[in-house]
Amino acid sequence: MKYAQLLVITALFTFNTSSANEFNELVDSVFASIDDSIAPGCSVGVVENGRLIHKAGYGLANLELGVELDGNNVHRMGSVSKQFTALAVLLLAEEDKIELDEDIHLYLPELGDYGAKVTINSMLGHYSGMADYDYITGGDRGDVDEGLNIRSVAGSPFRLGNEDYLTIEEFYDVVKKAALRHPPNQQWEYSNLAYFLLSMLVEKVSGESLRDYAHARIFEPLGMANTFFSDEPTEIVRNRASGYKRNGDSSEFVTDMTNLFWVGDGGLHTSVEDMLKWDQNFYEPKVGLDPARLLALFNTPNSEFETSGSLYANGQFISEINGRKSFAHGGGWLGVRTSYSRFPAEEFSTIVMCNDVGQNPAEYAKKIADIYFDGR
Repeated sequence: MKYAQLLVITALFTFNTSSANEFNELVDSVFASIDDSIAPGCSVGVVENGRLIHKAGYGLANLELGVELDGNNVHRMGSVSKQFTALAVLLLAEEDKIELDEDIHLYLPELGDYGAKVTINSMLGHYSGMADYDYITGGDRGDVDEGLNIRSVAGSPFRLGNEDYLTIEEFYDVVKKAALRHPPNQQWEYSNLAYFLLSMLVEKVSGESLRDYAHARIFEPLGMANTFFSDEPTEIVRNRASGYKRNGDSSEFVTDMTNLFWVGDGGLHTSVEDMLKWDQNFYEPKVGLDPARLLALFNTPNSEFETSGSLYANGQFISEINGRKSFAHGGGWLGVRTSYSRFPAEEFSTIVMCNDVGQNPAEYAKKIADIYFDGR
């Protein structure tokens, strides 16, 4: 197994362990089960006080070409994308183009009648009552029989992923028809459809795609040169980490890449170095007309509804872990498993981006945090 790049040995390094080398070796050991010669794996970054103290790749970025992950690859982020979508929406509010407590129909009047006011803030915080993908395609929940259950062109049930295809506009035409699963403002329930609709809100109000709006107002100001919302299925992504999964119960892998490229609930592509720049904005904010005020709003829970002991703030789960406040979110989609977690009081963060759906980045992030805090 290749060893991590040793990036920082300075007075900022706060461990009681013998050296920064020891920390890097301990983090390497967390990923020791990944075979760099034959398997996909993970790109990893560990941040302390605004600097990477560990950056490495474990496994292959591309199995066909035998290209290794080296810590510099571009990964699809799954639902970690939601915090970037949320910030774009808050920027619209800061620009006085929307009101967060207004009904979404004021800005997207083409949506079906929900029979109740559904605010933008409730969509950001997952208490809008909106349904999720199972309402569109069917599933094992008791209420999906009342859903849309759309069909493929062949007449069979539509398969979300890489078998069937819809453009962004075609998917929007479907989601427009989706009824609420529950009345709004009553409970927390995760909704990818809500975040997709937030991407359409950005587009309709700003006149720009979420991709272009986020680039101009978030990624470019932060210098995130390798970060974008990918809304074009045929584009070339330089240095991409391709996605894979096991072929059934075998030890072999097969390609696992989506052909669906709507954004908002997902679709962000980025790298460890760019996530470091995103992380730095939480301590030295640069985005927005009033960056400090915008960041304070961004970190404020959208509601008092809890889920598994956590509150939700604009694409971030806020939790207490061993007495330390944590902001975190994971992502999972075809060929994608990711985790980004931040401990603001300690100015410590972990970035784990895997291109193998069999990996568990949240568990990796926990192990890395345990190594770090146990060594202080």
